[in-house]
Amino acid sequence: MDVLILGAGFSGAAIARRLLPAAASVTGTTRSAERQKALADMGLEALIYDGETISAELRAAMQRVTHLVQSIAPGKAGDPLMRPDRPDVASLMPNLRWAAYLSTVGVYGDHKGAWVTEDAPLDPVSDRSKERVQAEQAWLELGQAADIPVAVLRLSGIYGPGRNGFCNLANGTARRLVKPGQVFNRIRVEDIAGSVAFLSESGTGGIFNVTDDEPAPPQDVVLEAARLMGVTPPPEIPFETAELSPMARTFYGENKRVSNAKLRAAGYTFLHPEYRQSLRQMWNDDCWKS
Repeated sequence: MDVLILGAGFSGAAIARRLLPAAASVTGTTRSAERQKALADMGLEALIYDGETISAELRAAMQRVTHLVQSIAPGKAGDPLMRPDRPDVASLMPNLRWAAYLSTVGVYGDHKGAWVTEDAPLDPVSDRSKERVQAEQAWLELGQAADIPVAVLRLSGIYGPGRNGFCNLANGTARRLVKPGQVFNRIRVEDIAGSVAFLSESGTGGIFNVTDDEPAPPQDVVLEAARLMGVTPPPEIPFETAELSPMARTFYGENKRVSNAKLRAAGYTFLHPEYRQSLRQMWNDDCWKS
């Protein structure tokens, strides 16, 4: 298995760590030289890719890749590999046997707190979620045309070591915004990596929600982190009076409970199925910082 991870950021690096032991090679791309060194120190072949120019080194990696993880956000111009002026993916990656596209549960839009499955109608609110819908469709169509299984992974709010409520409390950025009835799903980054490994091993394609079991009010998660940490939680702030960026306010405009039943039925067992267990494990194992 030769793996290429386009956009080896927080999730991509976790995927790389999970796949490295079993893979013949793992290549990851990044936009910065600093990040390139960090990925190389992990044992990856680390390449610079800005979503525009495919270097000779990246083209060589694409020629041998058998398993692809695409984690680069599409932007207004669309997915970087699916634009009309770009080379055909099938010619760039002639040995490709399986691909994963990392998307977001934002594609569902607002469902007024109701449960949603992969079959729920898509009604994205933000431009970035609308772009994700188009990119999902492009990758699924590629899979059909090339007869390659493509897994579209719709991720909920990503957290894990180095990015969590403990970090926010420690650096003073934690807030307890309260909007009655509002819930969010979340997902530990290790379960993103685990689901990619699970689906790639079986060559499974299709759309999967990659999310925890328990949609919960965000202020409850902050409160639990503070309890474990033994610190005073920040005061509750009513959503109506909170100072928020337009993007954050849009985020709170979407309320849904996202089901992971399809991924469970496929056979995947979550390492961190709910936030209490997950926070407790990070705190007890002292791995929350990184």
